[in-house]
Amino acid sequence: MKQISILQGRYLEGFLSHLIREGGRPVNEYLVHLIKERNIIAPYKTERGKNEYFFQLDVAGKVEDVIQTLLQLYRASHLDELGDQAAMITAILQSRLARTSFDKNRFQSISETLHMECEAEMVTPLVTNPGHVCVTDANLYFQPLNGYPKPVVQITLYNVRRIYKRRHGLMPVGLEVFCTENDLCSDIYLKFYNPQDRDELYFYIATYLENHIAEHTAESYMLQWQRGHISNYQYLLHLNNLADRSCNDLSQYPVFPWIIADYSSSELDLTKPETFRDLSKPIGALNKERLERLLTRYREMPEPKFMYGSHYSSPGYVLFYLVRVAPEYMLCLQNGKFDHADRTFNSIAETWKNCLDGATDFKELIPEFYENDSSFLVNGLKLDLGKRQGGKMVEDVELPPWASDPDDFLQKSQDALESQYVSEHLHEWIDLIFGYKQKGSEAIGAHNVFHPLTYEGGVDLNSIMDPNEKVALLTQILEFGQTPKQLFTVPHPHRIIPKFKSLSRTSSHSVSITDSPVSPGEESFEDLTEESITLAWNSIAKLKLDEQHKIHKEAITGIAVSFNGSSVFTTSQDSTLKMFSKETKTLQRSVSFSNMALSSCLILPGDTTVICSSWDNHIYFYSIAFGRQQDVLMGHDDAVSKICWHDDRLYSASWDSTVKVWQCVPAEILGTRRHSFELLAELEHDVSVNTINTNAANTLLVSGTKEGTISIWDVTSTTVLHQLACHSGTVYDAAFSPDSRHLLSTGEDGCFKVIDVQTGTLISSLSSDQPQRCFKWDGNTVLSGGQSGELLVWDLLEGKVIEKFKGHAVFRLECAYMDDCSPLDGVLGLLVVGLPLIFKIWTYDTTTMKCCNIYVDE
Repeated sequence: MKQISILQGRYLEGFLSHLIREGGRPVNEYLVHLIKERNIIAPYKTERGKNEYFFQLDVAGKVEDVIQTLLQLYRASHLDELGDQAAMITAILQSRLARTSFDKNRFQSISETLHMECEAEMVTPLVTNPGHVCVTDANLYFQPLNGYPKPVVQITLYNVRRIYKRRHGLMPVGLEVFCTENDLCSDIYLKFYNPQDRDELYFYIATYLENHIAEHTAESYMLQWQRGHISNYQYLLHLNNLADRSCNDLSQYPVFPWIIADYSSSELDLTKPETFRDLSKPIGALNKERLERLLTRYREMPEPKFMYGSHYSSPGYVLFYLVRVAPEYMLCLQNGKFDHADRTFNSIAETWKNCLDGATDFKELIPEFYENDSSFLVNGLKLDLGKRQGGKMVEDVELPPWASDPDDFLQKSQDALESQYVSEHLHEWIDLIFGYKQKGSEAIGAHNVFHPLTYEGGVDLNSIMDPNEKVALLTQILEFGQTPKQLFTVPHPHRIIPKFKSLSRTSSHSVSITDSPVSPGEESFEDLTEESITLAWNSIAKLKLDEQHKIHKEAITGIAVSFNGSSVFTTSQDSTLKMFSKETKTLQRSVSFSNMALSSCLILPGDTTVICSSWDNHIYFYSIAFGRQQDVLMGHDDAVSKICWHDDRLYSASWDSTVKVWQCVPAEILGTRRHSFELLAELEHDVSVNTINTNAANTLLVSGTKEGTISIWDVTSTTVLHQLACHSGTVYDAAFSPDSRHLLSTGEDGCFKVIDVQTGTLISSLSSDQPQRCFKWDGNTVLSGGQSGELLVWDLLEGKVIEKFKGHAVFRLECAYMDDCSPLDGVLGLLVVGLPLIFKIWTYDTTTMKCCNIYVDE
């Protein structure tokens, strides 16, 4: 008795077709493929003739039902057109699905409540397995029709960590579920028969997960990567996930870049730029001569034009690399044959050379090149992969001279991926694969144009009525490569290179960059040690209420703490400036400049002068030493909303749609009774400006308007660098990170927005259930004041609130570094919160740490 196995899914029709037909014409003899004979993985053997074959069927149901289905498939295979064959096979499948349902006896508990049930397919490499999906209040189930790989796949919702919507065959019908945070492969990949079922199941699981985990976006991962909290490898893996790449789908397998360009040296020198591939160019543009030939053909080509006839990632390319560990997939894909021995993955150097010189070879790498399992480089299964022209058998992959063995090759590849050069240039490759150079004119300029069918939206399969054309297009989409979903439409910001050494990549907060010089005086938050970061804002949970005082009749609008920490100055809508002594806990002064509200205040260095802005269009200077109004600046044509001070320059924002920059020489320096003012610049806006702030170096200024626009200005040239419509409503507050690389803003829409200052890219958005009126931050952790009266502590990288403190309706936060406190007091930080009618003083318990100049009044 001879036994043969039949492949599942869409390859079943191909097997039956070959069994009874050859070349599309009926023949008088059978053509039979013997697969994995005697359990040996080898090319399929073919037998011809009218022989009898006995099948041993291992099925749970009646054998007659299986035979009936086989006969139906037999009839389908006799149809002349592939489209008709596919339509009949689909009808057979749908009929079987309609006659069955999920077996509720498979529930883990009798108390489970069913939420929804629908038909779907479980996606695995080259095969989709039809069955029934069922989700309850506790579990997600999939029951395959054929009981493979097991009678039911069960996933506990509580264990789910990530869930992604997927496109499959360029259609939005996929869903992938991960129960671990960093694994390359998911727990299940489902393909639905319509987007509505997919979206309903996604919504239910996502709603369940909302209280368990935070959803990560490309922007949030970008922020983590920029700051060195995740490695280059981890970031690329996350981007692949977000761009619908999955190890379960060979047509959309994760794509990783060629990094190393040197495969001939005896030693790999990662300090030399020439060791690396140019990451700003696609593979097809690395060789100038080949590129010129491709461009000549491109210019002569009719529309739609494309530069490259093959893609950088396809099932064939993936299995080219993995043939030694997944030979059955290769045999399945290539009709029972391995590729010609000379075209097999024989040598790293040869493969790289062919990608540089070959007329049709533009493939990138797969993540296995940067993993720890080297089995794909070794012929551990002792496969007969053929003999090369020189007579040499194909065995293990030949490694470059600088690698002593496969494990050493992978280790050095990992080192290269995490090297300083790659960290500085990886964003350029991301622009090509996932970013703004993926499509359109930027793609043309970057020589990065592939066949239209490889792009999402390149064809609408649902609009094609001809079944044969539809099958042909779907086959091309699935087998010839797909471009990842576009994640970024503006230039990707570069990575911030910190001073400290990298940690292990296995750490969830790993940083994998070597030392980088930092100019004197430019130490940033990223340059602090891990210990000092932990001892700074991460201890903000020790914040405790120290005292509170009601000193105003209306809402407080501004707070300023003296540099020595002894006095607190507040302004209010009741039009008064008040001075409160922290030492005696008494109100010492109350000053009224006009009968209109005061909007903000600040103290000049030296604790001699307080400056207040007013809704009466004026800016008032108050002498602390003499206890009187010292000067007034009639600066604007409408209310002054916010003022800032830096290095004898005063910045004033107004509802008259301008921000003005003043050179201000204090009276003390001039030896006169009045200050000297000179208008240096006027920054024009389209609408009222509600808030402004400068960076620590006084080189940048941010302004936020009542219509939600954020503008970043170069103070030196008084030109706008970036302008973004960030918020739907008034911008309440905006501030640069200590290193000036990022900008955080909050507005009436209840959102926090993080902007990359260099590129103007919006890289992260967090939502709050209420508007946050003001905040202080260290570049990662944010302390904000909510409209409902809560103080919230946010972790931007995790995208969630980590601490809450009760208060009132918060409008202003000011912080000071208390130099004169005794270490025994355990109080090195002072936080003053402005509330309607009341201000509260909170202290920051820091007995076990050194304050890192985080809480400093601006």
